[in-house]
Amino acid sequence: MKTLIKNVYVDNQLQSILIEDKKIKAIGTNLGEKFNQVIDGNGATVLPGLVDVHVHFRDPGLTYKETTETGSKAAAHGGFTSVCVMPNVKPVVDTPHELQEQLSLNRRESVVHAYQYAAISKQLIAYKPTDFTQMAKMGAIAFTNDGHGVQNAETMYLAMKEAQKLNKPLVAHVEDDSLINGGVMNAGDKADELGLPGMSPLSESSQLARDLVLAKDTGVHYHVAHISTKESVELVRRAKQRGINVTAEVSPHHLLLDDSMINSDNPMMKMNPPLRSPEDRHALIAGLLDGTIDMVATDHAPHSEKEKSGSMRDAAFGIVGIETAFSLMYTSFVKSGLVDLKTLVKWMSKNPAEIFHLPAGRLEEGQTADLTLMDLDDEYEIDANDFFSKGKNSPFIGKKVYGKTRLTLVDGDIAYQDGSVE
Repeated sequence: MKTLIKNVYVDNQLQSILIEDKKIKAIGTNLGEKFNQVIDGNGATVLPGLVDVHVHFRDPGLTYKETTETGSKAAAHGGFTSVCVMPNVKPVVDTPHELQEQLSLNRRESVVHAYQYAAISKQLIAYKPTDFTQMAKMGAIAFTNDGHGVQNAETMYLAMKEAQKLNKPLVAHVEDDSLINGGVMNAGDKADELGLPGMSPLSESSQLARDLVLAKDTGVHYHVAHISTKESVELVRRAKQRGINVTAEVSPHHLLLDDSMINSDNPMMKMNPPLRSPEDRHALIAGLLDGTIDMVATDHAPHSEKEKSGSMRDAAFGIVGIETAFSLMYTSFVKSGLVDLKTLVKWMSKNPAEIFHLPAGRLEEGQTADLTLMDLDDEYEIDANDFFSKGKNSPFIGKKVYGKTRLTLVDGDIAYQDGSVE
């Protein structure tokens, strides 16, 4: 099977891409005349497929929110060809049996490469670590209790030692439950103004400080999920300077929104970690720009309409993001002139692939044909009716952005195609 993609920009040059046997065979001009399939890119820009190391596909057990099929189609719509799926489904992926079931589900239903996390401890809350050795052998990409902070230091310490021994990342949702106090948004003046209970930023930074001490002792690759406070950024910055093997991700909503923008009791602005202060948001942007934060990850968290209605006091935490992440980041960071496109691709493809040892993130001859075609010039409005995800819970609905996905290929096959691509 030979596929030619013509009239596309690669590194700002109008070229063609020849795909054969799931690989990028050649990039250039005059690549031959006989092809099984010819795709006219109509001047779109080709990027390596995006990589998201933090998604919730809710399958099994919570499929009224999302399924592996709908979540992966949403990923392809957003330009992503590889995702890492969190284990907080029902049943939790915390045993070799449940991991095997989840791996089979991912292979059967996903239209993109879906890598699977396993839980650090039973039901994401127990003190004893799970069977890291067996689940690593089976293909767990890393271990995490996402959705819950590991409350017991000994549990985290033992888990870090196991992960380090197996050369697997330990991914932490850092949150000390004793400092949450029933909060639904960031603690501060805005929460007080709205009369809503606040979540102290210390719930994140205090547990992160603990974990970094343990990471130094164990040598584990410790990865901070959805970092959100200025104190956390500084802790990671200093840890890297001291040689601790720590990496960090930030979500687009924490870069683009803060609690000063919450003007009412709006459940679409409820997420965990919550939107922090403007000072925190500025620190996150600075940390991403200086390399303290390594990558962008969406924390795609679909919910039903009912779960995201009413008051923030009762609504579910989380927003969808995998279909809007690139356009939001491109518009705010590249279109604005803050960084170039190559830097954005590093944050959303190259770095996550390299850090999590995934065969992705490069648009080169000989590499797997995982790529996406983006129209970087046409402005469009984010519309929930266009989402492939079951979840429509996004605070960015109605925002005008640039960077629309025209085509996504996974292993050389079309996973998403916009009507404008011929």
